[in-house]
Amino acid sequence: MQHQVADYIIVGGGISGCVVASRLSKHKSKPSVVLIEAGPDAARHPLVSYASTAQRVRNSELNWNFPSTKQQHLDGRICQNAAGKALGGSSAINTGGWIRGDAKDYDYWAKIVNNPRWSYSGFLPYFIKTEHHHDPSADPTQHGFKGPIHTQTALTTGRHYPLREPAKVAFAAIGINEIRDANSGSPQGLAQCTEAWNNGKRQLASEVYPLDSVNVLTETMVERVLIEDKDGEKIAVAVQLADGRILQASREVILCAGAYRTPQVLLLSGIGSNEELTKHGIQQVIDLPDVGKNLHDHFAVSQYWKLHAPGGGLAFGDPKFNTPAYSLGLPFDWVATETVPAVGLKDALLVDAQHADDMDMQLNQRSHLELYLVYAGASAKPVVTLDGSHVMTSVVMLLPTSRGQVTISSTNPNDNPVIDNNYYATEHDRYVMRIGLKKIGKMLHETREGQEIVANEVVAEGLEPLTSTLSDANLDARVRFSGNTLYHPAGTASMGKVVDSELRVRGISRLRVADASVLPVPIASHYQACIFALGEQAADLLLT
Repeated sequence: MQHQVADYIIVGGGISGCVVASRLSKHKSKPSVVLIEAGPDAARHPLVSYASTAQRVRNSELNWNFPSTKQQHLDGRICQNAAGKALGGSSAINTGGWIRGDAKDYDYWAKIVNNPRWSYSGFLPYFIKTEHHHDPSADPTQHGFKGPIHTQTALTTGRHYPLREPAKVAFAAIGINEIRDANSGSPQGLAQCTEAWNNGKRQLASEVYPLDSVNVLTETMVERVLIEDKDGEKIAVAVQLADGRILQASREVILCAGAYRTPQVLLLSGIGSNEELTKHGIQQVIDLPDVGKNLHDHFAVSQYWKLHAPGGGLAFGDPKFNTPAYSLGLPFDWVATETVPAVGLKDALLVDAQHADDMDMQLNQRSHLELYLVYAGASAKPVVTLDGSHVMTSVVMLLPTSRGQVTISSTNPNDNPVIDNNYYATEHDRYVMRIGLKKIGKMLHETREGQEIVANEVVAEGLEPLTSTLSDANLDARVRFSGNTLYHPAGTASMGKVVDSELRVRGISRLRVADASVLPVPIASHYQACIFALGEQAADLLLT
């Protein structure tokens, strides 16, 4: 197999890699496809199959769990960056959110790259193609009913949580009211969380997109893409594995290794800034200084609350919280999506000297925040046991303007990439997070409806309980203490900078990138729905 030849070689067997490999291999032209994945085939792993083990699998050997550098704006803390280390990628370790996001974000993406393919309307046929929607009465112009990914909600699986209605009323008390369908491009409001579980069972990308016609290499690390210069044209011709083997591609090489590994492979292949490559003695093939730059990630801060009336089967860990259907999904049902006041946001953007065009888009009623309440929590960390006496809330910043980067530590592909998320670096991000924290504080501390659910917030020593009037300094202290990733990294091979709007690496023929690293801007979503659809788009691009 030293010089095996295939039509297409796909590096990375995550969500998009599996979609692209499956679609290519099933085409009527019958191309040969090799899919290379660094992790194992985890389809029979005991922690993968069900929603009930979704939290435990993230702490398993199936997570790369890359450490960040010390985060300058989080008091020097190191954050752990999750990424699926398995065939199926992060579809093997995620918690199942199937949330498309806001049409405005996709439309902004399309505007940046001047290609309507990446607008919401451009994505919509692929969203529909991937989806087997849980509600047969849903709008067929927005939802699919024959796709490979089955969806569900708490109610469709019989999870009637005791706090469902009280939580809904508490959100309404701060002006966040229920909407029927948050997965139709307009998510602002309170919606049932749509999940990519099939009656509580995980749907691995490698299983719902069949790979029976694909040559799959698991537990195989790629070192670099080999690029030849033919009459002045640079062409990707093969990949070299970490063990020295070379696999030749007669048509194209497609990188689908994710926001952390894809820039690493590009850099090891000599694609990037000369400054970075020279540090490691790598000869530059082409100057693309934005490789590894523009890292953006959804950022979250969680809070823990003691229930007003524990012992009533209200939260996970209580012996009475034992309805069998509860094992079919995570212990929550509502997701609130919110914007922030334009006046304060504009002031923050001016502090950051935001570009005028981008400012106009940011101020256009964007979906900046996600808020949710989980019927599980503990009074202290590290969490050892959950006794059902506490719940948890989270505030998620969906459209951060802070940008980090991914670089390499050596020429060894087995070494972790160097990840600087650069969280909480802009006044925009600080303003948005403060607004979200105040909303949660107001809901549970300052409304009758919230006070009927919780007695008090449990906070670490030196931190003040959340209220709507808490000072910026106190709010920022809380974020620095506990803010962390929501596991949605993207942007490190950005469309418009590293790849063009047809996913081709600039200046190199027969090399594309098709994963979350191409997202030029954040999307107010949970990315798997977007990445499944992106994989479908990539397959169409390759076959046209």
